[in-house]
Amino acid sequence: MKNSHLNADKVYENGGIGGGCDDDDVVLGVDGGTTSTVCVCMPLLPLISSNQNLPNPLPILARAVAGSSNHNSVGESASKDTLENVMSEALLKSGSNWSAVRAVCLGVSGVNHPTDQERILHWLRDIFPSHVKIYVHNDALAALASGTMGKLHGCVLIAGTGSISYGFSSDGREARSAGAGPVLGDWGSGYGIAAQALTAVVRAHDGRGPQTALADYILKALSLSSPDELIGWTYADPSWARIAALVPDVVSCAESGDQIANKILVDAVQELALSVKAVVQRLSLCGADGNGSFPVVMVGGVLEANRSWDIGKEVINCIHKHYPGAYPVRPEVEPAVGAALLAWNFLMKESERHHNS
Repeated sequence: MKNSHLNADKVYENGGIGGGCDDDDVVLGVDGGTTSTVCVCMPLLPLISSNQNLPNPLPILARAVAGSSNHNSVGESASKDTLENVMSEALLKSGSNWSAVRAVCLGVSGVNHPTDQERILHWLRDIFPSHVKIYVHNDALAALASGTMGKLHGCVLIAGTGSISYGFSSDGREARSAGAGPVLGDWGSGYGIAAQALTAVVRAHDGRGPQTALADYILKALSLSSPDELIGWTYADPSWARIAALVPDVVSCAESGDQIANKILVDAVQELALSVKAVVQRLSLCGADGNGSFPVVMVGGVLEANRSWDIGKEVINCIHKHYPGAYPVRPEVEPAVGAALLAWNFLMKESERHHNS
């Protein structure tokens, strides 16, 4: 099912591919999340055939980090400034400049509709020279590419501050599930887990819910003395990332045997698996018999496999019950590098079309 809202090939261009590649040409990849924004600068790799491998390790000229660039979270002005500053810093660190850029791919959370893409393209038109190819996508695309090394096939599950599942079929169709933000119910996300834990503590304190050790874990983590203080703490700065930072404490509480914390995590696993299954069904990634093989790229702090209560492992176990051919992929490169590889792949495909026309 083709996503009717978001154009995966959205690109701003003012001019053709232009002459050959210069040794100083670079591509930029941006991973713009709700918590932080990362930009990497890579040299423009030579065109390789489908049976050739990318260089290992990949040549990364520079990396820069800034704050959130999700316009829904921080506003348009701050988002614009963050994107411009993080790319400028990466170019400065690499010894390059704006005119050396051949292509840039931005994977930005909050890009859910062509109007979101147009907004960012409008911001960047005055920054880059006219020959630069600019590709704007949701950050899920960059995360998928980080696991597939720039190839768009399979499904990515992101579970960090927010959560989303995004997939591409081999014939170019795309689909997404969840990713609508905390108000509309990304309950498997870090924010969703932590918000439910905070709610459980408040409910236990005022008598509406069962007692839970979450109170001890969360109050200790926040250096508070009473659940009554949680109200002031929460609304003093209700940023998504600040709430989501409590997830490790929820996991620790569940590992200690607390049933309320355990149920919150079990419910999160079900929500995350459901979002993946929705994408798989829409794109028929599992094939006609339901046993087809496809990657599920796992990205985000909620899915990191470093605890005995392993959320990521439980999500895959849940998916396997329906789609035994699904296999988890833990990316070897970060999403910003995936975005840079997408920029390179998109540019090479345009070069091929230009050459063949």
